[in-house]
Amino acid sequence: MKIIILGAGQVGSSVAANLAGEANDITVVDVDPDKLAALQDRLDIRTVVGCASHPQVLERAGAADADIILAVTNSDESNMVACQIAYTMFHTPTKIARIRAPEYLAYPQLFVQEALPIDVLISPEKVLTDYMRKLIEYPGALQVLDFADGKVQLVAVRAHQESPLIGHPLEDMREHMPKIELRVAAIFRQGKPILPEGGTIIEVDDEVFFIAAVKNIRPIINQLRGVDRSNKRIMIAGGGNIGMHLAESLEDDYQVKVIERNPVHARQISERLDKSIVLVGDAADQELLQEENIANTDVFCAVTNDDEANILSSLLAKRLGANKVMVLINRAAYVDLIQGGEIDIAISPQQATIGGLLTHVRRGDVVVVHSLRRGAAEAIEAVAHGDPSSSKVVGRRLEQIRLPPGTTIGAIVRGEEVIIAHHDVVIEAEDHVILFMVDKRRIHEVERLFQVGITFL
Repeated sequence: MKIIILGAGQVGSSVAANLAGEANDITVVDVDPDKLAALQDRLDIRTVVGCASHPQVLERAGAADADIILAVTNSDESNMVACQIAYTMFHTPTKIARIRAPEYLAYPQLFVQEALPIDVLISPEKVLTDYMRKLIEYPGALQVLDFADGKVQLVAVRAHQESPLIGHPLEDMREHMPKIELRVAAIFRQGKPILPEGGTIIEVDDEVFFIAAVKNIRPIINQLRGVDRSNKRIMIAGGGNIGMHLAESLEDDYQVKVIERNPVHARQISERLDKSIVLVGDAADQELLQEENIANTDVFCAVTNDDEANILSSLLAKRLGANKVMVLINRAAYVDLIQGGEIDIAISPQQATIGGLLTHVRRGDVVVVHSLRRGAAEAIEAVAHGDPSSSKVVGRRLEQIRLPPGTTIGAIVRGEEVIIAHHDVVIEAEDHVILFMVDKRRIHEVERLFQVGITFL
């Protein structure tokens, strides 16, 4: 597949790194030659220096025969114009743009073929807000990811020493939770994946990925974690787009405080928020945090644009008594360094956003992609089409399907019914199949499984 990525920033670079090793023809466009040179040093890609919205630059990048244009520059306007030119001059089939300004997103009628022909809008702020809200809704979860329009969730939980499941094999889970169906998709122990089997023993601090129907998620987390207290009081450090959107989404259900150091901006967001308390100050000010009762705060979320400020304010909040701290980290290299110590959850905006982009690159009928473990693993939702003569999965029991090494099927969604994967489940046409891959380099083998043979066509 020929893909042109406009913008070599953090999102553009992350997407290029994810796709370059998958037999795709990748070209990255940016005005900064140093960024492009650094990318070329570590990836097998082509680069073009120039303004992403200029027709000549797009032509040099190969837009005439590109399958996808992914516009993720720092300018919404450049992204929109680039998609318009790709449509008008080069008839590019799929145009994806990152649009951040809520002033544009408030008018979806802008983004239609007759106006601005953008096929897929990516809004990082909305993605991150939804992601963080789910983590707040489920105390104890490290990741919460939706499949099949929210009917099924994949959840990552670190097994706590108080869990009744510690020291027991997975096959004993049914005794502890006799009325709950779930599938453990993978276990990461000290950063290394373990493919779960019935005799696999759960150990303290194992990172357990499980798949279940939404109604069963909370009791499963409680079994793996012990019962975490419900979240009520939320403190958000940073009143930018992400902080403001997060406060808006939470304030009806939680007690929310926002700390913003810019007095003018603090006033603006206080006028927009209905129930949240907005404070002017530095989130790394110990006296301010103590005055605002940080010791009784359930979740402290640091979401400024400064990684170092986020890390320092979160460490301080944790030491002053905050129950849980979540940190937004733009530099992907920092994420693994800090998560799991005093900082409970480190969130990479690129990894949270990239799944929505990968969904449109995957072959076969792949409707949802979630990037996991800093891009090393993937969870996907694929739709089975065809019949037993044209499909490698339809009409076959799960035990008969030759999955790539490190790949497990967690659940099947058939209409409104959620079926947790067992060896004798038979896949039917139009089933939504949820798979987990500890090695995403095997993605093409999975894609081929779900592609319909010529006999069906």
